Amino acid sequence: MRESERKARLIVGAIPGFILVLSREGEIEFANQQVLAYFGRNLEDLKGWGTGDAVHPDDLPTAISMWTRAMETGEPYEMEQRLRRADGAYRWFHSRSMPLRHGDGRVVRWYLLLTDIDDRKGAEAALREASSELAHVARVTTMGELTASIAHEVKQPIAAVVTSAQTALRWLEAQPPELEEVREALSRIVRAGKRAGDVIGRIRALVTKAPPRKDSVEINSAIREVVELTHGEAVKNGISVRTDLAQGLPLIQGDRVQLQQVILNLILNGIEAMTGVGQASRELRISSRKDDAEGVLVAVADTGPGLAAGAAEQVFAAFYTTKAGGLGLGLSICRSIIEAHDGRLWASANDPHGARFEFTLPSS
Repeated sequence: MRESERKARLIVGAIPGFILVLSREGEIEFANQQVLAYFGRNLEDLKGWGTGDAVHPDDLPTAISMWTRAMETGEPYEMEQRLRRADGAYRWFHSRSMPLRHGDGRVVRWYLLLTDIDDRKGAEAALREASSELAHVARVTTMGELTASIAHEVKQPIAAVVTSAQTALRWLEAQPPELEEVREALSRIVRAGKRAGDVIGRIRALVTKAPPRKDSVEINSAIREVVELTHGEAVKNGISVRTDLAQGLPLIQGDRVQLQQVILNLILNGIEAMTGVGQASRELRISSRKDDAEGVLVAVADTGPGLAAGAAEQVFAAFYTTKAGGLGLGLSICRSIIEAHDGRLWASANDPHGARFEFTLPSS
């Protein structure tokens, strides 16, 4: 038995991972050499590691909660946490604990495997940063393509301001001055100025580089802002835009700018898809409704030529494009954004013709 135990310890010590054996009550009975070297402590010093400074303060409450629950239920658990190295640096670990049971089902001891995932975590963070940067570049590029339409949207309220100001001056020069007419003209100036400011504010929000943030988002409001921003582009291409937005939708927890980027991209794709079809059939329909299974569903449907056979999934692949000068990144970025919000984005045929893009988002 002593020889078997010695061989078992040698095997455990040779495994390229951090292994601990704990009693039924959770006290550490054995730790392999990798564990002792990482924490720079002997076995006795490690006895209180679960509630000591070995676990990052931000991760400690979750670690204690999960471990306490495992002790009470005898169920295994997995979690990711940061553990303090002997030199004071923290690294990310994946912790997995499994119980060893007696024949009658009682837990005899616990086996804990710690796997260093710090490099993977760093790579994931770098990937998120790169994805965020790429999404920002895509937004700026898109807004650049909309320059003419945006200029038109801003020009209209500015022209209204000038016209109303000239009208107010004429009423002031009247004898006696028509103050009520002046007041109405000034009110029109205020409304037009706010409209121009709103357009510029929406543009600035979309092109400003900022880290992703999670806020409560009213999805219909976000849709309306994008529809207004793309109004000029739709008019220029002779496209009728219809909205069917359900009332009383739950709030979405997410980044408003990123979600608007998705809606903007889908709307512009729909507009572009219809530029080659007859004027009478150019209609873009944007809808939202509550989805009992997944929270909120948003759909953008066009009456263009539709998707090629078998392309419903392929269109989301990076660098896949049917546009002469396209990079094939727009829909790929959109899907990444929606998936980062724990949602789904997919494409299908529209009835009777065209393409339909839908995405779901969980409610907050």
